[in-house]
Amino acid sequence: MRNVFLFSFLFILSATLCAQRPAANGERWYDTGGKQINAHGGGVLQWKGRYYWFGEDKDTVTNAALTGVSCYVSRDLRRWKKMPTALSVDTTDATSPIARGCTLERPKVIYCPLTKQFVMWFHLELKGRGYSAALAGVATARRPEGPYTFVRAERVNAGLLPVGMNQAERQRMDTLREENYAEWWTPQWRQAIADGLFLRRDLRGGQMARDMQLYVDADGTAYHIYSSEDNLTLHIAELTPDFTRHTGRYIRVAPGQQNEAPCLWRHGGWYWLLCSGCTGWAPNAARLYRAPSIWGPWEGDLGNPCRSDAPLRPASKTFLGQGTYVLTLPNGTELFMADEWHPQRPADGRYLWLPISYTADGMPRIVWERIKVPSKKITGKSCRSWHTMLNPRRMKCVVGY
Repeated sequence: MRNVFLFSFLFILSATLCAQRPAANGERWYDTGGKQINAHGGGVLQWKGRYYWFGEDKDTVTNAALTGVSCYVSRDLRRWKKMPTALSVDTTDATSPIARGCTLERPKVIYCPLTKQFVMWFHLELKGRGYSAALAGVATARRPEGPYTFVRAERVNAGLLPVGMNQAERQRMDTLREENYAEWWTPQWRQAIADGLFLRRDLRGGQMARDMQLYVDADGTAYHIYSSEDNLTLHIAELTPDFTRHTGRYIRVAPGQQNEAPCLWRHGGWYWLLCSGCTGWAPNAARLYRAPSIWGPWEGDLGNPCRSDAPLRPASKTFLGQGTYVLTLPNGTELFMADEWHPQRPADGRYLWLPISYTADGMPRIVWERIKVPSKKITGKSCRSWHTMLNPRRMKCVVGY
């Protein structure tokens, strides 16, 4: 009995220390209950002085969705409280698009002032269908933490051509036939992709929508950014005023250049788009694009903005991570959020949060730092710029991940 009591005491003590101890990029992060934070491929919603972190609730041995979308809430970006599951998979209807065992990735949440609803979009693959469905899913809730009600999942912009596609480009696309490009990855095939080979293929049924992002511009217009055309081309699509559908206006970005994991933000008069190449779960070098308008023209690839002098966290591999979101704080600090994927033990994936700085000519830079988080708030000049947060309640500098 004494041993049982001692074990229980040590377990509780360990959980408490895990919840309070400093965390670092690439280590396990713990919530206030002492459990490892499980919010992969996610993003953060700021709402009334709180931060809501949504992500994939991963299982220990499979990347299939067995739970749904997790939610954590914090006031300071350091202490995260686990909330009930924001969007649960369907455990009663095996035919549901979000049936338990589906693939549900990269959930993002924005608030719609028109409907006073919180709107979640995510990439969805049907159970047992691999990555062939390439659907965009949407759910809504009345409270930021949910629960969210599933609305639908579908291919997007069926029958619609991108904005700005001229008659000559349309005619060129209409001549393309897949049987003429049976061999992939040749220069001719890549040019055909850029000219719209897969765009034409999916025109009637709707375009693929895989790795995705949401962005609300300064004028209140919301956009859905996603990997399309078999992950070979990015699309930026305008959402309706209720944020739950597409208006039909969209553009293609970097056609044929094979990008995923898009992160979009605005700084210094430019829209910036940070992406990853497509190498499965393995990390690769980040890619940067920019445009004076969200509708383009998009310039790039501008190279890899990552910098590191840590051999085990090379910039050429995005510090062993892959981007998922850029969080802009009330004081203007921008944090690049990334996931370090562990595909053999998905729930044990790690998080990398790093500040974005800018060179003298206005180019973004993301520099590797392990980011050891002190256990106390620090104020004044002792705040380091890369992790200086603005507490929305006390207007003081606090330290976050």
